[in-house]
Amino acid sequence: MALPSLDGERLFAEEYLLRERASPVKLEYVQGRVTALAGASPAHNRIVFNLAGILHAQLRGSLCQGFASDLKVQTPGQEMFAYPDLSIVCGEPQFRDEQQDVLLNPSVIVEVLSEPTEARDRGEKFLLYIQIPTLRDYLLVSQTEARIEHYERQPDNRWLLTIASGEGAEVHLRSIGCTIRLADVYEGVKR
Repeated sequence: MALPSLDGERLFAEEYLLRERASPVKLEYVQGRVTALAGASPAHNRIVFNLAGILHAQLRGSLCQGFASDLKVQTPGQEMFAYPDLSIVCGEPQFRDEQQDVLLNPSVIVEVLSEPTEARDRGEKFLLYIQIPTLRDYLLVSQTEARIEHYERQPDNRWLLTIASGEGAEVHLRSIGCTIRLADVYEGVKR
């Protein structure tokens, strides 16, 4: 039996979650609106793959672990359920329920920008992600140029933006003790 499309529908969080878990496609929920996620470009996938390898190697033996884009992240107040490209948790992961498909306590979230999602990743999603008390770093990674925008939570709860640009640049994630060289992120990426 085919499931009806939820794309563009407005739902309550509980109804979204029930229907999304039965859906054959990934659906994000932002303030009552449901959006189906489209496939990603080869450049997008290569960047995510490279970043996962870079971070995995540096997190070995630490109390932090990474998750790929098939794990949803929930923001406080159930305002958003999103599928970041990568998320990292330090300490024990906290999940919404026994299904363990909704993460509540990410320390780092990475989104690789694409033309259709860039405005949401920079705006609406950013404003909801930063409400997560455990979140320390939010990275926006360009597909079209060697560029990473790093938002880092400060001790006074403000967010500091640092832009790393060019393949010789690096991003330092103090919260998890990792350094990301842009040359490694964009290795093999055709732009």
